[in-house]
Amino acid sequence: MRGQTRTAARRPAARARIRARSSSSSSSSPSASDSESVSLARPAKRRKTASSSSTSKLDAYRALLLHQQKPTADLTTPSLPPTRCHTLAYHVPLLLLVDGGPRAARAAFLSWFDSVSSARAMPWRKPWIDPSSFASPSELRSALEKRAYEVWISEIMLQQTRVAVVVDYWKRWMSKWPTIHDLAAADTDDVLAAWRGLGYYSRATRIHTAAQLAVADPSMQGLLPSSAADLAEKIPGVGRYTAGAISCIAFGRPAPMVDGNVLRVLSRQLGLYGNIKTDKAVIDLIWAAAEALVNAVALDGEDGDEERAAADTRSDRPGRWGQALMELGSTVCAPRPDCGACPITSTCRAYSEGLALLSKEKSQVSENGIADMEDLCGVCQSFDDTDDVENQLPPPPAATKGGKQATLSAFFAKAAVPAKPSAKPKVDIEGIVRHARRFPIKAVKKAVREEETLVCAVVRADGRYLIRKRPAKGLLAGLWEFPSSPLLENPKESKKAERKKLAKEFVEGVLNKDEVEYVGELGSVPWLFSHIRLTMHVHLFKIKGTEDAGVEGTTEARWSDSVDTESMGTGMRKCWELVKEAT
Repeated sequence: MRGQTRTAARRPAARARIRARSSSSSSSSPSASDSESVSLARPAKRRKTASSSSTSKLDAYRALLLHQQKPTADLTTPSLPPTRCHTLAYHVPLLLLVDGGPRAARAAFLSWFDSVSSARAMPWRKPWIDPSSFASPSELRSALEKRAYEVWISEIMLQQTRVAVVVDYWKRWMSKWPTIHDLAAADTDDVLAAWRGLGYYSRATRIHTAAQLAVADPSMQGLLPSSAADLAEKIPGVGRYTAGAISCIAFGRPAPMVDGNVLRVLSRQLGLYGNIKTDKAVIDLIWAAAEALVNAVALDGEDGDEERAAADTRSDRPGRWGQALMELGSTVCAPRPDCGACPITSTCRAYSEGLALLSKEKSQVSENGIADMEDLCGVCQSFDDTDDVENQLPPPPAATKGGKQATLSAFFAKAAVPAKPSAKPKVDIEGIVRHARRFPIKAVKKAVREEETLVCAVVRADGRYLIRKRPAKGLLAGLWEFPSSPLLENPKESKKAERKKLAKEFVEGVLNKDEVEYVGELGSVPWLFSHIRLTMHVHLFKIKGTEDAGVEGTTEARWSDSVDTESMGTGMRKCWELVKEAT
């Protein structure tokens, strides 16, 4: 019967076999697979490698996940500042520890997601395609092909872009190219034009290239692979997060889905105090925990089949679970969390630590309680400013008659965890939120570079403008622009007269002619990229005649009579608005 709890005696062993058979995720640091590079050539980044100590910690952690233990006091008692002294086992998800409670908590979390999944009206969220509901293999294949394509496009669009922005883009995209075959046959400029305004344009070019590859491949023929490993290996621009999302949501296979929101959620769930952007040991532990959790969730729906491996299951549970974690991180467990609305506070280490601090409870896990220094976590960083942690928190509420101190039973009640926690006194929640906000470590943002460039609009006597195509890789890859030249020396100190001189020299070199009329500098357009604050100084030039100067022997430059319809970045379009006003 679905939902029936298995016996504790058999389940750990079965889980051990399951995870031993399932493939481990790649240990590379998670990031958007399509991060833009800067326009100037830079030294190649040195590939990050794991140290032997971090590798051994990861191996030890995976072993802990394989051999789950009962929720004993040393594993569940909060580890409090300033020392936060604990073993690596402290970071085993409480949603996994062998007991009736974690399974009930997982089920309640899925129920919570089901109750909120339609609140933000995401058109790509659709019911899972159950293979057993199709009588015809060809109909099933067609449905899976379309569903995988829809999920893929939505996930790429959502990288570093808000949901509210993506909704309309996704709808227009699907209306224009409803299948992967339609996209593969599309013109590159049309694809870039449809992407205009989303930014990170290399995402669009990679999607287009990948669609052509998937359609032309004799084994795929338009149907994306169902396994996360194959997706990451065979589909350009698909990293392990996107691969996991497609595998889980479209095909019902368990795979970890860990984006920035999930990294934050699991950092708090695990009580893992580290940098989720740069610390490879922290990132790897979170991915390992995510893999163990999704495998457990997949098996929760397989009652009566103790020997089945998680990798062999197919259901809507992995996709719902992964989306639930992302939804929680987007709406509740945000950088400033709303702990009072969280459905899984009972398994959150950060929450329990904050609650214990308010109650003035002290951790039973101390330096004296750990037999060997080698048993220490070794992954968490120290709380540099935790000497004043308790002073920063509001005082505990006055005791009330009949009040009950929190116990371990709060973590693992036999009854199902409610989808919405009961209301808590505001003073409690504020204190807990302050502690939870410490997780993960706040990364220091890199300073945005200041750059300036000359944008030179050159118009012929017939009204055509010279445009050039940007390189296939890098910033604004493959888009069209007016001839542009960066100011390399002291850009902040550039003077109008100097910019005029440089612009004239640049245009004369581009056209290979001296008879160019300089109209003037029309103005400056500021534009902010994720890593560059760019100022574009717009200059207008005119030439006599209608010869194709500056485009001989190349397809990367041409004279356009319809700049409005060209695939240009939003910043360059603002430059075009200045030109139109002046002509």
